[in-house]
Amino acid sequence: MRIGELSKRTRTPVRLLRYYEEQELIASDRLPNGYRDYEEYVVDRVLQVRGLLDAGLPTRIIKQILPCLNTPRTIHMPYVTPDMVATLEHERDRMAEKIECLTKNHRAITEYLDAVRRDVRASHR
Repeated sequence: MRIGELSKRTRTPVRLLRYYEEQELIASDRLPNGYRDYEEYVVDRVLQVRGLLDAGLPTRIIKQILPCLNTPRTIHMPYVTPDMVATLEHERDRMAEKIECLTKNHRAITEYLDAVRRDVRASHR
């Protein structure tokens, strides 16, 4: 498939797909006319990469664990090193801190909206 179709199917901008390829997170073949040609499995690979990026992993770490992503959305690490474990533990802990912060912010916004709604209802009476 060409890059435009991959972009539509993954809802990922073409520019970002080119960046993923530059970072060696995905790969394409080149057609005789120079166009990129992606295999079907790249759809799942892009979704995996996006999910890991959304979770806060940097591309350098994603690149290291990509060889372990042998089935869609499943991570297997048969050749894990102590450094990789430490890196992933650090990233996991960093994500947990973000989740805690987001949860607090979510709770605060919910409480604010509840108060605003009470005030609006009270003013309409």
